[in-house]
Amino acid sequence: MLVLTDNATTVIRNLVDTPELPDGAGLRVASPSDGSQQLTLAAAESPDPNDAVVEAEGARVFLDPPAAEVLDDKVLDARVDDNGAVQFLVATQ
Repeated sequence: MLVLTDNATTVIRNLVDTPELPDGAGLRVASPSDGSQQLTLAAAESPDPNDAVVEAEGARVFLDPPAAEVLDDKVLDARVDDNGAVQFLVATQ
């Protein structure tokens, strides 16, 4: 199962803590339909019915089935640069 670092947990909570998103919102990670290896990330109000849900200290990540398979043994980390841009990093557990 995907593990979230403390940094990732904080960044995800900050990303979804907006008036536009309801409580329980999270970051959705999905595989593209074009077959490429790059995953997409976006704030989501709730998981899709087949999504796996990873929760850590109030942060929620929704993984579509292909993304859940790819990230099963991974760690998700995050950084925020001096300009406020967020970068997510994936590493092996």
